[in-house]
Amino acid sequence: MNQNFDENLIKGRIAETIFEEMFSEVGEFIILPAGYEFKTPELAQELLKIERKDILDNLRHSPDFILLSENPNRKDVFLVEVKYRTNISTEEIKKIAEELTNKYGTVYIFVASHDNFYFDYCRNIVKNNGTIQPLAEVWVRKELQQKYLRLLNEFISR
Repeated sequence: MNQNFDENLIKGRIAETIFEEMFSEVGEFIILPAGYEFKTPELAQELLKIERKDILDNLRHSPDFILLSENPNRKDVFLVEVKYRTNISTEEIKKIAEELTNKYGTVYIFVASHDNFYFDYCRNIVKNNGTIQPLAEVWVRKELQQKYLRLLNEFISR
């Protein structure tokens, strides 16, 4: 594997860990890893050898997490795709949101970036032409976001 792929993989895993720990600390969610690499690590390794790219893409692009709300005022289930981006491209975010919406319907995207965290419903992102909203305090209070943003910046340099 090339170094750029390895670096991006590690940055993505850091973003996933930040998401999981931050939302866990909120105390209102059960966080279930749902990406294929969590379900069957052996499969994740073997998929790199598969020549049928359509199968590989379908498995690789399943949402990363399932959030189960424990809040009595918001009993719900949320599928969440987690991304790390140094720079957020509205074109790229819109494309990802369209693909996820087409495959899974109701799904959210969480983006960890050096300046902020972003979290929005894919249908809103598509409707807003790729614009993703900052993570709202209704999900995670600002002080907690700042704590994890500092951690992100400690572990990932630009």
